[in-house]
Amino acid sequence: MATGSSSTSGTRSLGEPTGDSGISTYKGQERALRAGRLGTAGLLLSVLAATGPLMVVAGVMPTTYGVMGIVGQPLLFLILGVVLALFSLGYAEMSRHVHNAGAFYAYISRGLGGTAGAGAALVALVAYSALQAGLYGLLGFEVSGLLLTYFEVEVAWWIPALATVAVVAVLAWLKIDLNARVLGVLLLVEVALVVIFDIAAIADPAREGLSLEAFHPDTLTGAGVATSLCFCIAAFTGFEQAPVYAEETSRPQVVVARVMFFAVGFVAVFFALSSWALTVAAGPSGIVPAAREQSAGLLFGLTESRLGATFTDVLHVLFVTGMFAAILSFHNVVARYAFAMGRERLLPAAFGRTNTSTGAPGTGSLLQTVVSVVVVVGFAAADDGPAGDPTAPVLHLFTWGGNIGALGVILLMATASVAVIVFFARRGAARAQAWRITASALAAAGLLVIAGYTVKDFDVLVAAGPDSALSWVLPGIIFAAALIGVTYGAILRSRNPEAHARIGLGNEAFQLEKASSSPGA
Repeated sequence: MATGSSSTSGTRSLGEPTGDSGISTYKGQERALRAGRLGTAGLLLSVLAATGPLMVVAGVMPTTYGVMGIVGQPLLFLILGVVLALFSLGYAEMSRHVHNAGAFYAYISRGLGGTAGAGAALVALVAYSALQAGLYGLLGFEVSGLLLTYFEVEVAWWIPALATVAVVAVLAWLKIDLNARVLGVLLLVEVALVVIFDIAAIADPAREGLSLEAFHPDTLTGAGVATSLCFCIAAFTGFEQAPVYAEETSRPQVVVARVMFFAVGFVAVFFALSSWALTVAAGPSGIVPAAREQSAGLLFGLTESRLGATFTDVLHVLFVTGMFAAILSFHNVVARYAFAMGRERLLPAAFGRTNTSTGAPGTGSLLQTVVSVVVVVGFAAADDGPAGDPTAPVLHLFTWGGNIGALGVILLMATASVAVIVFFARRGAARAQAWRITASALAAAGLLVIAGYTVKDFDVLVAAGPDSALSWVLPGIIFAAALIGVTYGAILRSRNPEAHARIGLGNEAFQLEKASSSPGA
């Protein structure tokens, strides 16, 4: 599969599969991931799993209603859907020209240069790792609570969290199409249960009936609107991962773009309808008080009164499996970023290895497993609360990790939008791509505004006081990652300009390195 232009003029594309014996690793099939593993359905299910539909409906939506007091959450999802569709116009077009597991940083490198790409690479590693680590905390707490409720067994949250790390590590070592099947089954069951709740809510509304007040623009007033955008955009995280799998996708020029647009549209409509169903079930005038009183228990309370205790119990279990699916999805993405960085020497060359039998990026996966263990153990060591309690370390792990990761992804999307504009302008395609460039400019502006409010209101997002050092230390992690990455890129440009020039070229970079080191080159 080519890593440069999508046209190849009759020659074999770089990384094109040559049979099972050619997957190999370190310097086998030119450090390429195994091609042709994912079709449209497999890729779509993989990226949608990261959005965690049930986790958003049960966790993000009640929190946004309760903390921000904004009834118009369904309208916010539709507005964000438009912004991210504009982003996708340019981002998806880039996926037709650049096939690289480094996705964000590869695109940014192609548009803004290798130094900016090096910064984006480290931001991507930190952001997606933070998102995954945060979910380990929430999953561990939920499993601990389920074991106590149904089996009267007290287990500290970090035990199921570490067990999940181990299971994810094993699955991530296997073939990506097997991972896609696991993610797909979990995702489809999640979506089905949420749809059943939506139908039940519409069939049995609160006293205000099937009110459409939540879609009225007047509901988007007050100081909480901007921060609500920060909460809601985190729910979309995952759709942008499609290009990460381009090297493992059949017909990436078509499939990646198709999946991205479908994912954005599905997430926007699905979450808008589901958040509206919550307002119908509780009533537009009652949704905010109910969310403040019940918090993450809102969905389960509304479900039990309409669909019974058994359905609600199943929902609790699927809430956990949905988080597991999102964790596995994020793990796969981080492993592929590490692989791409190792292949281009932004990380040690060992990370450019793939598993000999499955074609998975084994060393990158191992790195992410080690990081996850260190983070979970670190927060567990700080936790002296009794088993099953929502102790500070658990809540901090989830809220800190989730919001750090969301900020990083928002900034990556904004920077990638700018890179799209420069990429096509430098190639003399500005007129041919005028409408995509315009869409990218609008998306960049919108995303930067949201990023600005995210930083400004970070104390609210992580439930810290306005004078807390966390309000600048936590977002500072993303900016520090960007600074370190850019600094390394600048040093590499000065000391090894040839290596710097290959940043973002993917497998093509290895081909160039190999050619330059061969005898007679």
